Amino acid sequence: MDLFEYQARDIFAKHGVPVLAGEVIETPEAAREAAERLGGRAVVKAQVKTGGRGKAGGVKLAADPDDAVVKAGQILGMDIKGHTVHKVMLAQTADIAEEYYVSFLLDRTNRTFLAMASVEGGMEIEEVAATKPEALAKVPVDANEGVTEAKAREIVKAARFPEEVAEQVAQTLVTLWDVFVKEDATLVEVNPLVKTGDGKIIALDGKVTLDANADFRHADHAELEDKAAADPLEAAAKAKDLNYVKLDGEVGIIGNGAGLVMSTLDVVAYAGEAHGGVKPANFLDIGGGASAEVMANGLEIILGDPAVKSVFVNVFGGITACDAVANGIVQALELLQSKGEEVTKPLVVRLDGNNAEEGRRILTEANHPLVQQVDTMDGAAERAAELAAAAV
Repeated sequence: MDLFEYQARDIFAKHGVPVLAGEVIETPEAAREAAERLGGRAVVKAQVKTGGRGKAGGVKLAADPDDAVVKAGQILGMDIKGHTVHKVMLAQTADIAEEYYVSFLLDRTNRTFLAMASVEGGMEIEEVAATKPEALAKVPVDANEGVTEAKAREIVKAARFPEEVAEQVAQTLVTLWDVFVKEDATLVEVNPLVKTGDGKIIALDGKVTLDANADFRHADHAELEDKAAADPLEAAAKAKDLNYVKLDGEVGIIGNGAGLVMSTLDVVAYAGEAHGGVKPANFLDIGGGASAEVMANGLEIILGDPAVKSVFVNVFGGITACDAVANGIVQALELLQSKGEEVTKPLVVRLDGNNAEEGRRILTEANHPLVQQVDTMDGAAERAAELAAAAV
């Protein structure tokens, strides 16, 4: 889950990272009092989850409270790279002498953590990496060791921070690592980390991405979710504890096991090329316990997507046998019908593995008019794509 800048700032402050005071508002009129509380002058910053706000006009300096109202009015409602600005943050101004960049992230490629730092902050780090790669230090961080003071000094040295701020930056890195670990983040970034005119180091802007898999350890993280921007189907699936991701396609996918579902997405996308570019509509992993209720919940979510024209149920029986899955499908369809939810979209079912023959027999005897069985994964993907294309 990506956080807004103001949320990252609040988390930084909680852990002791040096930040400036700021307030979040949603109407231009609220900017006057906020600016007054911040000392009159303030930076008005669009709160959107994308970079390049400054270039797009989403960051403006307000000279006084009245000007803050004007600037907030100019920014609220803006479109920045497809993101509409609904909130702005007013922040204290800073006497900026130099701008730096620091971050910690999960390095999936090398299966470790990575620290990145540069004395050329204030611009998009991708631009620095592309035009002056030597200006961006990349230092692996051992998960067991973490960022000790010694490791922080190693990062500072690798990035060639000026001697007069080296110790302050090192201490800030240790604190940011504390944020990274204690909040279960996959990214903590400060751009820019600034040196002020009086020599202090301050995190002027922050970006944090939290690992949703660790939500069970952080009840307070639920309050950080941007519910207004959440896809309604994904929100409904989350409420039912389903592992669901909405995609831009026409074939609904249900499978048991993340690996199998990912493979199913690939074969459906490949099959769809021959049927007008039909694509998978979602990722949905029902896991090992494919009960009637779980299957019904999954079908309800997928069939509730108007873009879905057909559904591909792809199950490999393991701990949960295929006969249990077949019974789950039959009962799920009955359950949906009893709830007044008419099922009108075809279901292509492929069962393989433990008790697959019995599962196929159960579906055959049920003889539901919308359920079609195909023995192979490729064949089922082909049929599901064909049915979706015919319904478009």
